[in-house]
Amino acid sequence: MPQPLPAKEGSLFRQLVKFYESKQHKKGIKAADQILKKHPNHGDTQAMKALILNSQGHGEEAFALCKLALKNDMKSHVCWHVYGLLWRSVKNYEEAVKAYKFALRIEPDSQNILRDLALLQCQIRDFDGYIESRKKILNARSQLRQNWTGLAIAYHLKGNYKEAIHILTTYEETLKQPPSKADLEHSEAVLYKNTIIAESGDVEGALTHLEGVMKANLDKTAVLELKAKYLQQLDRTEEAAKVYGALLDRNSDYRAYYDGLEKALGLDKSDAASIEKLTELYEGYASKNERSDAPRRIPLDFLKGDAFKAAADQYLRQMLNKGVPSTFPNIKALYADPDKKATIEELVLGYASEKAVANGSAEGETVPASRFEDSVLYFLAQHYTYVRSRNLEKAMEYIERLIEKDPKSVDYNQIKARIWKNYGDTQKAADTINHARELDLKDRYINTKCAKYQLRNNENDKALDTMSKFTRNEAVGGPLGDLHDMQCMWFLLEDGEAYLRRGNVALALKRFTSIADIFEVWQEDQFDFHSFSLRKGQIRAYIDMVRWEDHLRDHPFFTRAALSAVKLYLKLYDNPDIAQGRNEELDRLDPSERKKALKKLQREQEKAKKAEADRKAAAQAKATPKADDSDQKKEDTDPKGEKLLQTKEPLEVAMRFLTPLLELSPRNIEGQDLGFQVYLRREKPLLALKCILDTKDLDPEHPSVHKNAVLFRHHLNNLKEALPESVAEAIKQSFTSPPADADIAALKAANDDYIKEHSESPSHLQAAYDVRQQLDAASKPQNETDLQNVLQLDGIGFDQASAGIKLLYEWKSDANVVEAYREAAAKKFPQATRFLKK
Repeated sequence: MPQPLPAKEGSLFRQLVKFYESKQHKKGIKAADQILKKHPNHGDTQAMKALILNSQGHGEEAFALCKLALKNDMKSHVCWHVYGLLWRSVKNYEEAVKAYKFALRIEPDSQNILRDLALLQCQIRDFDGYIESRKKILNARSQLRQNWTGLAIAYHLKGNYKEAIHILTTYEETLKQPPSKADLEHSEAVLYKNTIIAESGDVEGALTHLEGVMKANLDKTAVLELKAKYLQQLDRTEEAAKVYGALLDRNSDYRAYYDGLEKALGLDKSDAASIEKLTELYEGYASKNERSDAPRRIPLDFLKGDAFKAAADQYLRQMLNKGVPSTFPNIKALYADPDKKATIEELVLGYASEKAVANGSAEGETVPASRFEDSVLYFLAQHYTYVRSRNLEKAMEYIERLIEKDPKSVDYNQIKARIWKNYGDTQKAADTINHARELDLKDRYINTKCAKYQLRNNENDKALDTMSKFTRNEAVGGPLGDLHDMQCMWFLLEDGEAYLRRGNVALALKRFTSIADIFEVWQEDQFDFHSFSLRKGQIRAYIDMVRWEDHLRDHPFFTRAALSAVKLYLKLYDNPDIAQGRNEELDRLDPSERKKALKKLQREQEKAKKAEADRKAAAQAKATPKADDSDQKKEDTDPKGEKLLQTKEPLEVAMRFLTPLLELSPRNIEGQDLGFQVYLRREKPLLALKCILDTKDLDPEHPSVHKNAVLFRHHLNNLKEALPESVAEAIKQSFTSPPADADIAALKAANDDYIKEHSESPSHLQAAYDVRQQLDAASKPQNETDLQNVLQLDGIGFDQASAGIKLLYEWKSDANVVEAYREAAAKKFPQATRFLKK
């Protein structure tokens, strides 16, 4: 039992609770201190004060005070509840659950504690515990629909569909009168029940239930979509076709409806007999709506030969006459078929050679010849910029003609910047797109595009200044702080990669860690929706959200950040001197060159420090005063990432990125390669072998398969201590190539054969030369020469050439060798700024 308080202090304690709930923290602290002045050992007051202190960011002080409160009153459910809330705030959910359960032993009927426990159990996916908690909540307050729905959700997420349906049905049977037709919560609950029936495998039952509720349901589109889906699954194709027809009448541009209709009509795009019927079908929908794009665009996917040429001609003329800027992005997927790509190129080149005459649009009106001509030139500029049809000289020629006509066009200058980017000239690309940005200072899209190009040119400060045109610069941390608050991940990612290219490992790590932190925030943010969605009745969206959260970190942004972060931590493990500020590239330079480079680096660091100080000062000057009791954002104590760099266990920290990468993006070969390297260093051979085998399953010909297999066999041959018998046996059964008896000579021979077999593939050759270097350090001169010869291969690109420089650094090659390689690469790619001498 909580310690009793006199009437005056009891009233003050109730005010204290209200102050906490309304976030009036200073008033709350004052009230708590008033109580504790007369009753210094009152546990509940100490616990509430700890809760407020924690909200103000004083976590350590809050934990210490809460433990004192528990010492003073071990039998107070308030103290235990607060202790659980403190653990939850630091994301130690297991300890929080324990504390909540202690609180429930003391106060088993507390709805607040039960609710918090249930929400936390759902957060950690403890569905068995969630079901039990939801049962108790329902028994206590069975008159609330959301409690019934909450229990149904618990059973549903657990996979017990039968019990979930039973709970929802039981509640419906308790209703004395049918809900109002405008009751959105009931409408959603009915559809939610229907989806559970379908997920249970009873499609027939789901259709029967849907037909019984569809007239009164408010979400007509969802009802029709579900009905069409169920009819399709039950092979009632004629009925399904009618429903898809009704859906297309509601939205004639939604491609999924066309796909469903095709399937319902038994039409196959790869079947020649179905092509005629498909053509008639889409012509019918195109004639119904002159503005609809989908029925005109979709036939281009399945038509071939002369039929495709005629349809493409009609489609392109209509779009180009209208001057639709997205014409090329809309059809570039067709370029995967070389014949279609050639046909489109032939058609548009034909338009370009036509005399400048007025061209009729689809509506029969006359449009200016100049608009059609400009649209054609714009299309051709994009066509020759695109990777599948790249000819950058022609692209530049067409875009220059357009810019000569309209030098103030943002779109034209943006395409020109893209051409320079594809040339590899990041400086001209950044300058050109900055010019495009200045043509329209109110365009947020071109502003962000400009910042991205500047980051690709390693101009971090300029990019941040560009982004500051559309950020809340008075925020804590200035523009960068606001970008963090807005979770602008693309900028943080590009910023980190730019710092990585510049050799600033600390700031690169800082940015990649920030992205991981954002994903943790997303993971944490779902907590509020466990209760919010029940109150609002948006259950189907809530279930989608919970399932999305379960594979949250397969997002491409997390994958890119994780790959870069793991590489950096591997570097830190292999070369701890990096944490002390040493730079491998500078160490290899001649003394005079190194001195110049160090001075340049020092100037950059001083400039960055001054810019950071100016930003802080400006932000402080512009900062608007806030109310005393509002939450203040914490200032970053490690803005440069220096503390991250000082980690003593880089491989352990790397697992924060690697584990979700391997679990949720197992098809990423680069991730599997990094997993092999990390596990090999952590002396976990079975996990390293798993990464090799997974890579082999994904792509047996990938260079990392050969490289890692040879290095793994070499590692096994040189173990200082024998592996445990069970581990050795598992490896023997699963790892047979190279064979167990392959010695160093056999591995070298196998690698030489691999070089001969892949003599025209830059990436395969680079991997093989790296293997040869690691097997025999004396082969370095030959490897360096062969690596430079790879630059002469026709198939080599910018990234592969850059990979060659990285290999030279890993081999600790002399500065002269690196410079010779750089000069050869610059000769191969004369426009690429990455190979210019700095």
